[in-house]
Amino acid sequence: MADLAEVTPVMGSQPPGGEEGGGGLTAAQTEVLERCLHALKHAKNDSHTLAALLLITRLCPASQLDKPTLRRIFEAVGLNFPARLLVTAVRGSRSSALPPDELLSLGTALLAALSTDPDMASHPQLLTTIPLLLGILANGPVLNQQNRARQSPDRKVQAEDVSDPECDSVRETSEQSGDEADRASPEGSSRLDEAMAADCYQVLTAVCALPRGPDQLLSRAAVPALCQAVEQNQTLSRQRGLALLGCLLSGKTKARAWSRHAAELLPLLVQLSKDFCQSTDQPRFTMCSQLVQFLPPAGVAANSEELKGAVSRVWGALRPMMQAKLTPKQIAPILVLSACLLDLYGWELVGPPKFCCLLVNRACVEVRMGLEEPPGNDLSPELQQTLTGCYRIMEAAIEQACSQPSAAPQSSVPGLSLQQSRQVLGVLEEAFSALMYHLQQVDPSRYGDPFVFATFRSLCSWLAEETSCLKEEVTKLLPFLVSYSRNHLQDGSSEQNLPEWMNTMSVSEERDGWTGSEALRYLLPALCHLSAEEGPRKVLLTLDTPALLVDFLSRCWTSMKGKSGATMIRDPSMETACSALLNFTVTEPERVRKDSCFRSLEALLSEALPVLVNKPRLLVLAANYCTLGLMIGRLKSAPSGSVEAGQRRFFSAALRFLCGALDSGSGSGPVKVSPSWEESWDEAAELWRLSLQALGGCARAQPSVCSLVRQEGWLRHTLGMLHQCSVLPDRHTEEVLEEALCAVAEQCPVCRQEIRDMMARSDEGALSRMRNLKKSAGVK
Repeated sequence: MADLAEVTPVMGSQPPGGEEGGGGLTAAQTEVLERCLHALKHAKNDSHTLAALLLITRLCPASQLDKPTLRRIFEAVGLNFPARLLVTAVRGSRSSALPPDELLSLGTALLAALSTDPDMASHPQLLTTIPLLLGILANGPVLNQQNRARQSPDRKVQAEDVSDPECDSVRETSEQSGDEADRASPEGSSRLDEAMAADCYQVLTAVCALPRGPDQLLSRAAVPALCQAVEQNQTLSRQRGLALLGCLLSGKTKARAWSRHAAELLPLLVQLSKDFCQSTDQPRFTMCSQLVQFLPPAGVAANSEELKGAVSRVWGALRPMMQAKLTPKQIAPILVLSACLLDLYGWELVGPPKFCCLLVNRACVEVRMGLEEPPGNDLSPELQQTLTGCYRIMEAAIEQACSQPSAAPQSSVPGLSLQQSRQVLGVLEEAFSALMYHLQQVDPSRYGDPFVFATFRSLCSWLAEETSCLKEEVTKLLPFLVSYSRNHLQDGSSEQNLPEWMNTMSVSEERDGWTGSEALRYLLPALCHLSAEEGPRKVLLTLDTPALLVDFLSRCWTSMKGKSGATMIRDPSMETACSALLNFTVTEPERVRKDSCFRSLEALLSEALPVLVNKPRLLVLAANYCTLGLMIGRLKSAPSGSVEAGQRRFFSAALRFLCGALDSGSGSGPVKVSPSWEESWDEAAELWRLSLQALGGCARAQPSVCSLVRQEGWLRHTLGMLHQCSVLPDRHTEEVLEEALCAVAEQCPVCRQEIRDMMARSDEGALSRMRNLKKSAGVK
């Protein structure tokens, strides 16, 4: 760079004290600016460019320049020039008479000014300077870019982010300049000038505010660089660096940041937790919100003793705060932080039972106060955030209650006395009553509101376990719950606010983003309970709930079959939907016969079951499909001709599936559960037995099914097993097998003769003890 020894830069983003302050340019300034812009446009070398820029920064501070003017400067200079200033400073080039710090100061000030325009902040040339700026903040004004690049490949500027060929030379120069910079100056960790640090943070903050800004910073290793700046207590790192890190750790980049940089983030979190515990009461309230940002997602680093110790210390500091007399503004950040800590380790580290009880009580009181407002009152964003935190505390109490094996009333948190348990369950019931009151007021126009979803989700967590309390209120709310779920299932795939909320609240449920089915998934356990009760079931039928469940299963199956066998994973929600449909099938036979949605369900089952039979990992879902299809089949009247193709395909798959459950082996000992079923037997056994009962019903309703029973080998397999084995796994299994065989014997003469022949061979084995079957088969 040319010798500019006679030019002294005057930097700073604040106005120098002119008459106009920060509100525009005087006529004299405008005249000078136009001359400088002309000089910039016609500059023959870097010296001329630099001289014009120095005049602009001296007479027309950035805060007084509007966006059109900044754009004219950008068009005249380009972003490559300030980038070259930074590289020249890093290299310590002797071709420039200006000291490196002054070059850095000018370069960062130019970038800061230009970055105030979002279009310029997103420009590829500006993005190439991010590693340089991060290096300045982390290490001081003189950097060793090459060593930094070797330490972390992520810190290199990605080629796809650079569209201007000139940027390649800047990047290459910056990567080659580190060793020279170290040799030129031993002050590689010198203290940053505050104005330069502010300019660097201005650029990074402007980039972070862009739609893809957090991704851009994360891909350029902003997290480890900012952690290093904070660790070394560099200039403004505590004020601006922590705030920028908080932004990167609060949105959709949180999980990726922790997965890539847990080694840097964990020590920072430990230090912040120590600062929190050592601070006085008033700063602690402010620091609660900061700690929330820096906590890892649930499950990340859960085995870390450092993290566990930090969480334990924070709980220790929160206990006296929670027990004090607090204003609503003071208790809000405490409750939100408590909710996030519960996400990490549950109730394990919270403290004594009395404090756990207090925490749940405080959360429930806040919910009642916040939601029991007159209809039409809008809740502020701050209150919504507080209530969402309270919901998570309430959900944690419910989860703990459900995990307790002791007799009811179950303890919401470890160690609670019976009286304390009753008190906690009582306040939870009152709080969930407030949730139902609030949801009753929700208009369909607000279905996309994330807070409505948070309220809905929390209520569903309670309804999944408790539908006997407040039964009238729950039944009255069913039209909203079903309508809300249907709306999101059918129209919610384009919703933008809710996916963002799901990421923020860490409720991704291990699925690939927002699909629109999430609301119904949360409601399904409650629907399973409510469809078994006559009053709520009648309401659910008027709301066409079976059709909603069939639609859900159809969408899920379409998504599942589009994946390869290796990526087909179990989806418990599909099994729960089958259970609810099974309740309708058992209790409402006329509805099943008339409702067209059950015809659609039969078509789905006939397509899916033949595939599921060959997927051991999806055995429980196959058992649900098999049972549901056979239970529907027993309600159908006998066809005039042969079994239709779809139904035949289903029955063939169902019979093959049922054959695989028990294994008699080669000896005459007891029958055992087959290896492929053994792992899932606890969940699938009752469905298998119910399927056998339904098979008998199908044989009676549709005698033509009996021919399939023979053709598919189920009759031969079952008779051979019963003839050979000495005993079945339990009496119930023996009873359902006998019942199915009796139905087949009564409806099919050929089957009856086959059964008679097998029973006549020997008077040993389980088959010989089946008296009802002997009677049905005509065996004396």
